[in-house]
Amino acid sequence: MNVIKWVFWITIWTIVVGFFHYTLPQVDIVRITDTYEKRVDFGDNSIFWSNADVGNNNSLGNRDVFFIQTRRAKGDVMVYRNEDTGWGWPPYFKFDTTNLQAEASDLRSASGAPQYVALKHYGWRNEFLSIFPNAISVRPVAGPDVSKGIPFLNIIILTLFAALIYAIWVRWRRFREKRIDPTLERIEDDFAEKQGRFSRWITSWKKQP
Repeated sequence: MNVIKWVFWITIWTIVVGFFHYTLPQVDIVRITDTYEKRVDFGDNSIFWSNADVGNNNSLGNRDVFFIQTRRAKGDVMVYRNEDTGWGWPPYFKFDTTNLQAEASDLRSASGAPQYVALKHYGWRNEFLSIFPNAISVRPVAGPDVSKGIPFLNIIILTLFAALIYAIWVRWRRFREKRIDPTLERIEDDFAEKQGRFSRWITSWKKQP
């Protein structure tokens, strides 16, 4: 039972950590090398793509998606998609995909005269599943070594989540101590009493001539 319990809780907390890591915003310091638009045919990875831009009705299995190609200071490449989140999840209420693409295009630079930017995004990059993080905003910065800033939003959300979990745990503990534990104790006492009676009956039966 202990093994099952540990596997259960490890699975639950892995899902929770993965959910927050995918959903909460992150900032990368990168150099934009190119921007482009590409028609994407959605398949098994469709849950990692947003819906069509707000105001557009696209019931097809494909549509045009904006992309932003970047390179980090150490040389590795990162590609972001640029899609509206609209009123859906995650709740970034992003409606300015076209404007963001224009800003990113204006901030393109070559390796000889690099212009670094702070690109805020959420999501993961997975080449095997063709998953791309979604860009939220972009702003120019002085260089590749600038501070990404303190993630106040992430701190607030995680603090509120921890407070919620603690409140639920405290109420569950009180409920268990008042209702469940006494009930289990009564059941154990009744079982022990019945077992004692049965043992005494067996003993008395054996003593009969």
